[in-house]
Amino acid sequence: MTAIDNGVSLDVRPISGALGAEVRGIDLEELTDAGFDRLHALLLEHLVLFFPEAAGLSPQAHEAFGSRFGELEVHPFLPKLDGHPRIVVLDSDQGAKADVWHTDVTFSPSPPVASILQIVQCPPRGGDTLWSNQYLAYEAVSEPLRELLDGLTALHLFTLPDGSFRSETEHPVVREHPETGRRSLYVNRMFTTRIPQLAKDESDLLLDHLFALSERPERTCRFRWTPGAIALWDNRATQHLAVNDYTERRVGRRVTILGDKPQGNSPRWGHHAGTESAAQTTRATR
Repeated sequence: MTAIDNGVSLDVRPISGALGAEVRGIDLEELTDAGFDRLHALLLEHLVLFFPEAAGLSPQAHEAFGSRFGELEVHPFLPKLDGHPRIVVLDSDQGAKADVWHTDVTFSPSPPVASILQIVQCPPRGGDTLWSNQYLAYEAVSEPLRELLDGLTALHLFTLPDGSFRSETEHPVVREHPETGRRSLYVNRMFTTRIPQLAKDESDLLLDHLFALSERPERTCRFRWTPGAIALWDNRATQHLAVNDYTERRVGRRVTILGDKPQGNSPRWGHHAGTESAAQTTRATR
């Protein structure tokens, strides 16, 4: 459909019933204030926006686009584009295949607000990315269980295998979006290790249920990449997964906007007496 707002005419095409829309008719190299305002509103509505016509976006324009949303991250260990320390290079030949459902960097006290990824090289088939709507995941929870979740927190952990980097933090299980006010599930399979108010076996069972709710296909969209295409997603209310069904090289460039502290209800209970640190209870060792 063609959307006209603040003098900006865009071709906006939703790609699923849950989230995601393709946007055509905008020049990201020469983005006006009115154009940005329109895209910001569309992002809050659709949670992930795709720009299939953005081939050739320069690194400078990529950074400028991201900077409109806030300060850009300089990632502590991922490889960077030469001369552009705020642009991360995700190269499948170097192991960059994030094929587990996740929300970016939830192990940080202030996870990213959003990310903007441009694929500069992709296989002729395969390598799609899926996103899921965490508003809908929360709304699918029954009211009694929702009342429990609203009073819980979760531990999130990431450690490099060589021990050179480790980060662990605690966030509400249910997050309130700072701009829309809507509530969403805020746990993910890659980084969430434990609900500390529960015994470990209870935590494992509940997290398995929440992960399954978060990843249901009816709450997802799927994007087929072409060289140069861009995705912009709201990291506060989505998860994503890169489908690992290819062997040819896949290379992307990403900027990430520094985040805010996730807000939700205060925990209604203290930590369970048997709760250990997230490093000792990581689900990968189960």
